[in-house]
Amino acid sequence: MAALLTMAATAALGFWQLDRAAQKQDLQTRIDERGQLPAWNAANVLSMVDPDSGLHRVVRLSGEWMPDATLFLDNRQMEGRPGFFVITPLRLQGSEQAVLVQRGWVPRDFQDRSRVPAVSTPEGVVDIEGRLAPPPGKLYELGEAATGPIRQNVDLETLAQEWNVPLIALSVLQTSGAADGLRREWPVVTAGVQKHHGYAFQWFGLCALAGFLYIWFQFISPRRKRSLHVSDT
Repeated sequence: MAALLTMAATAALGFWQLDRAAQKQDLQTRIDERGQLPAWNAANVLSMVDPDSGLHRVVRLSGEWMPDATLFLDNRQMEGRPGFFVITPLRLQGSEQAVLVQRGWVPRDFQDRSRVPAVSTPEGVVDIEGRLAPPPGKLYELGEAATGPIRQNVDLETLAQEWNVPLIALSVLQTSGAADGLRREWPVVTAGVQKHHGYAFQWFGLCALAGFLYIWFQFISPRRKRSLHVSDT
C-alpha cells in the first residue's frame, strides 16, 4: 500500500509538472509571437488598457529625457559583473505621460561607492527602441529605502509622485543607442519550460524507483534468498 501511494503521488506530481510545462510553453509562444509583431509607437503605448497586453512588444518611441530624474539601481549584474542599471523617465512626445526606461548597465566605482558614473543624456527629442517589460525587479533591501540617485529598488507609484509625472505601468528595456557607453546585453526572456520538464523527470524517476524497490523486496529478493537456501541444503 505504501509503495502504491508513493507511486501514485509521484506520478501525479510528474503529470502536474508536465501540465505546468505546457502552460509555460504557451506563454513562451506568446512571448515569441509578440516579439515578432510590428513595433508599437507612443500612441499604441498610451492607449493600452491592460498593461499585460503590451508585455514583450517591440517599441519605437519619441520623447524627451528627464535627466534630473536619472537613477542608478545598485547591485545589478550584467554577464556576471556587478554594477548599476541606469533608469531615466522618457516623457513621450505629445503627452504629459512618461515611461520608465531601463537604459542599460554601467560598472560602479568600488573605491568610492557613493560616486555615480557620468552618463550621457541627450537633450531635446530623441528616438529610442526597446521592448516593453515589467518594472525593474526588486532585490532584498536592509533598512529604509534610499532617496538619492543610487537606490536598491524603485516603485513606479512612488517615482510618479516624486517626479510629479504620470508614469505608464510598464518599463522599456532599451536596445538602441550603442554610442552612449551603456551595455544592453539583456537576458533573453524565457518562460522556464525546461525547468518543469526537469522536475517532471525527477518525479517520474522517483515513481519508477518506488515500483522497482517494491518488486525487488517483495518478489526478487525473497526468491533469491529461497534459491540460496535450497542450494545450501
